[in-house]
Amino acid sequence: MNNPKIAFLFPGQGSQYPGIGCDLHRQYDIVKKTYSEASDVLGYDIARLSFTDPDNQINLTRYTQPVLLTHSIACLRLFQQQTHMRVIADIAAGHSLGEYSALVAAGVLSFAQALKLVKTRGELMGEYGEGEMQALMLDAQSATSLAQQHYCSIAAYNLPEQNVVGGSSDDLDALTRTMASAYPRKRHARLKTEGAFHTYYMIEAAKRFRSVLEQTEFNPAPITPAQIAPKTIAVMSNFTGDKHQADATAIKSRLFLQLFNPVLWYQNLLNARQDGATIWIEFGGGLGAGATPADQRPTLQSMIKKAFRDEQPAPQYHCVINANTLNETVLSFDD
Repeated sequence: MNNPKIAFLFPGQGSQYPGIGCDLHRQYDIVKKTYSEASDVLGYDIARLSFTDPDNQINLTRYTQPVLLTHSIACLRLFQQQTHMRVIADIAAGHSLGEYSALVAAGVLSFAQALKLVKTRGELMGEYGEGEMQALMLDAQSATSLAQQHYCSIAAYNLPEQNVVGGSSDDLDALTRTMASAYPRKRHARLKTEGAFHTYYMIEAAKRFRSVLEQTEFNPAPITPAQIAPKTIAVMSNFTGDKHQADATAIKSRLFLQLFNPVLWYQNLLNARQDGATIWIEFGGGLGAGATPADQRPTLQSMIKKAFRDEQPAPQYHCVINANTLNETVLSFDD
């Protein structure tokens, strides 16, 4: 791979927490503007919900999705401003909901269009979806076998030894008991989601979402702004595991199918790597038990490291999820 490429990454649900984005909002006008723009589109104060969550809504799917999209795009815009648009992606990829942030980063969707889509997507998934999700530290074949024994489905192929299943609470409880007996040393964790996303439990939500997708204008062959050299940014599809076609109808179809089919995240990473991606920058979200943005760690970093742990030299990884990581990442490109 003689021409190293940059991949922009965006996390999905499970990366939200009360206080998300508040540090950047206090310091940077472009972040304030992004949150104000989002509030105007959504019809409610997304900054208040994100920063203080007074009504305990941030983990409800209808609110989680706009919260994460807004934070991801705010982080991206701020990074682009701080680096004077010198760091441009060749590839954009997002996990589940993050695919919409990736489409915004590539110019396929405007921020406002994406907000409207994920607002409706989240409402439908919360209203018509059922079930729960569980991460299994098992290979894909073993995870699939367990799921099929218990009326569950694979929801995401994250890594060779990390796969997510979805099903009803009772079915997942039964699956967990079987797993404890068959694989006593393997870990598992129930995820904080409102439904069994990317499984058959989401078919009704997807059917209702289809017309919304079809009515939205997509720009399937975008280029970067005129002040820099034109460059098309490829976007990875969770449904196919490979790049989206430069065709609006095909993109919409795959976003529809993504709702009730597994996220092929590991395949996304492999194909992006095969296409030359050696520098990975993650925008938005965070994981951690702490109460402030500074306490959070990036969501996708461990997946990148595990996916390419045997490569030498290791791919470069950076992130922008709070004020500290913003400064570190900007400095790493400031030469």
